[in-house]
Amino acid sequence: MESDRIILFGLLALSLSVALATDQSSLQDFCVADQNSRVLVNGLACKDPKLAEANDFFFSGLHLAGNTSNAVGSRVTPVTVSQMPGLNTLGISMVRIDYAPWGINPPHTHPRASEILTVLDGSLEVGFVTSSPENHHITKVLQKGDVFVFPIGLIHYQKNAGSTNASAIAALTSQNPGVVTIANAVFGSVPDIASDVLVKAFQVDNNVVTYLQSNF
Repeated sequence: MESDRIILFGLLALSLSVALATDQSSLQDFCVADQNSRVLVNGLACKDPKLAEANDFFFSGLHLAGNTSNAVGSRVTPVTVSQMPGLNTLGISMVRIDYAPWGINPPHTHPRASEILTVLDGSLEVGFVTSSPENHHITKVLQKGDVFVFPIGLIHYQKNAGSTNASAIAALTSQNPGVVTIANAVFGSVPDIASDVLVKAFQVDNNVVTYLQSNF
């Protein structure tokens, strides 16, 4: 009898640990972000649901191509909780990416989201790098209508593989996925990362580090 009770308590503890390892179910229909709230939470505070309106759940503009006349030849148009308050607590967002001929979306990570990308027009070379120690580079050339996924937190990129404009749309598994563009973060941080750290990390001359920091 005692052994049966021990087994029962063990199974109960296991079931509770499994239940607590998942996200909590939503306790309301939605939580439209109150952009003016001073309450600091892991996300954004909700406004009174009775004040919710259609525009809280609406965004217009993804039909418009982004301006790609910049150094990397791409433009990301985001639809996160910052642009659509109704996304708050829903765990989803999306972006449109436009690419000039041979333009790139530079190597970057999303610390809080996986990304699934669909090519709308053109041809894209895409890839991501697995974590240490393998750092395996997984890459593929995509055509219109092809889909590719970038796992959460891994460095990834896209490059227009053609001589005409290209575009893609991507969904992300966070209302606020965040983005860390590797070159900008390493060489453009404020204040600078000490040059001797970067010299040793990248095994380059100090003049190279200084030049890169001046560009970012």
